Amino acid sequence: MTRGKRTQTAQIEVRLLREGIVESVHRVQAAVADHRGRVLSAAGSAETASFVRSALKPFQALAVTSTGTLDRFGLDDRDLAIICSSHAGTVEQARQAFNILWRADIEPSALQCPIPPGKRSALQHNCSGKHAGMLAVCRQMGYPLGNYTQRSHPVQQLILGKIAELLRMPPDEFIGAHDDCGAPTYFMQISQMATLYAQLASGDNLDMERIIRAMTHHPLMVAGEGQFDTELMRLTQGELVSKSGAEGVQCIGRVGEGLGLAIKVMDGAKRAKYAVAIHLLRQMGWLSPTIAETLTENFMTLDNFKRLEVVGELALL
Repeated sequence: MTRGKRTQTAQIEVRLLREGIVESVHRVQAAVADHRGRVLSAAGSAETASFVRSALKPFQALAVTSTGTLDRFGLDDRDLAIICSSHAGTVEQARQAFNILWRADIEPSALQCPIPPGKRSALQHNCSGKHAGMLAVCRQMGYPLGNYTQRSHPVQQLILGKIAELLRMPPDEFIGAHDDCGAPTYFMQISQMATLYAQLASGDNLDMERIIRAMTHHPLMVAGEGQFDTELMRLTQGELVSKSGAEGVQCIGRVGEGLGLAIKVMDGAKRAKYAVAIHLLRQMGWLSPTIAETLTENFMTLDNFKRLEVVGELALL
């Protein structure tokens, strides 16, 4: 991976205004990179590191697209979209995750993601699609189904190898930890997150191109009605691919142009990352004024008394 200059720029602030008076402030770092890993612009430090969390899911899905798993079990783009998703646990979404297991002849009891509070099945967990995809790869490759969430398991080694190849790093240099669902996630700089999304969106790799198509053609599977990723991809009609991660991570790729944006809210606030994403996408010209206005109304105007205001811009490096 080609690293950008070690340049510190002004970070972004997201202010919660209650009837125009500042009540809370969130501080945000962001980076834009191209598919070669060159950092083009930043707010704060592009070397800020964080666990990538669920923004990693499209790259975990490479284990599915690169091993013949889709074709062997007759899985389609809706299945691939739920594999990439942090879904809302609706009946439709849980059934889609179940479809992957059913086609691969795997019992739902094999899922090692938790049963969400107040729910009846692990299929309703927001990561069940990802876990179902990992299990389907295990069936395809002859890997054991037990302990598939352990970093030493062959399916996790396969996934890590794909990520390491994209970032041109040795796999053993990655710092990993268990995500809330039990599967590994990795600690990386936001410049690296941006690079991954630039590569995802570049159109240079058939396996990633299929992931893009699945996510942008079936955005409702990726998150849910009224959720940021779903609404952004639905409104932009395939021009942007978007995936949120917990603790203030948001990643977006400009499809066909090989550019990626990664955002990290330092205090982990979900509301702040959406506000910054809209602000920066508008700044870069990745959104039309009409779409930007719709998203602003939905994600920056919180109620009759509160709204979010973003202060700061990306600086060219």
